[in-house]
Amino acid sequence: MNVARWEKDGAITVMSTPIPTLKPGEMLIKVAASGLCGTDMHICHGETPHASRNVVIGHEFSGHVEAIDAGCVTSVKVGDLVAIDPNMPCNSCTYCRNRKYHLCPNLSCIGVTIHGGMAQYVAVPARAAVPVPSSVSPVVASLAEPLSCVVHAVDLGEIKTGDHVLVIGAGPIGLMTMALASTGGARVTVIEPNEMRRANALSTFGASEAYGPGELVPGDPLRGDGFDVVFECVGRAQTMTDALTFAKAGATVVWVGVAKTDATVTVSPFDVYRRELTIRSTYTNPYGMERAVKILADGKIDWSQLISHKFSLDQFDEAWGVFKDGLGMKVCVTP
Repeated sequence: MNVARWEKDGAITVMSTPIPTLKPGEMLIKVAASGLCGTDMHICHGETPHASRNVVIGHEFSGHVEAIDAGCVTSVKVGDLVAIDPNMPCNSCTYCRNRKYHLCPNLSCIGVTIHGGMAQYVAVPARAAVPVPSSVSPVVASLAEPLSCVVHAVDLGEIKTGDHVLVIGAGPIGLMTMALASTGGARVTVIEPNEMRRANALSTFGASEAYGPGELVPGDPLRGDGFDVVFECVGRAQTMTDALTFAKAGATVVWVGVAKTDATVTVSPFDVYRRELTIRSTYTNPYGMERAVKILADGKIDWSQLISHKFSLDQFDEAWGVFKDGLGMKVCVTP
């Protein structure tokens, strides 16, 4: 079978490898759709410290169950469509015992530390497979993992009905954040440099206002100007700083974007104290996959609008080029 594998910094290589053989507790997935993510770019350039060299990338994917190890205890059957939760905790550390398994220091991640879904077939632990209703297409089902991360971020934002929410960045994660915030009763404003993405935010994903960078001027947060909740969905030091600037007194700021490991942000402790700001960060997708699948299936948002490009695995180099150049929205590979 063909796979896309990280072997050296700066390159993802397509090569042929044997179809995996099942180990106890595993099932074989015939991959239907696998999305490219900013984390894949970080992995490619050696910017993800815990990533394993020579790993097959792909942590956002769906597929059909091809085979199940005889010893597996699972509700899914051969032929079922499943979305894959890539994060595999140790289940024995203090974080796992206290319902914070995403912070497990021994966390394995499909597509990051063990072979992932940018392949025709992949073997996964049975616990990773989340059933998907037949009403959801395999391509849309591949959005379950990034959407589950957004579910976690929105939970941390603690949005209340009537809140005014700012989302900085209208890439796939930003658009998902807008959709969940707006369907949860918030009024959503977005800042995004790309005109096409601003248009998508307004037409499909629930934003009420859209601005380019520099067009929205912060007011006096101590007099009630600004936003109740701000989500930074870019992953750059400047936009993380901007998120604090737009937060009104008493607001919550959620850093969703993944910054480079050497990025730093200067924060005024007195300013945080005086405005009584809450600054939160998000890491992966604890207990969010089934909720994400339900959201994809409920039909309130046309999630297919996030998928701008589809390529076969034989066209991976072209897919990677579109992704690297930031063209379109979500780039999806259908092996």
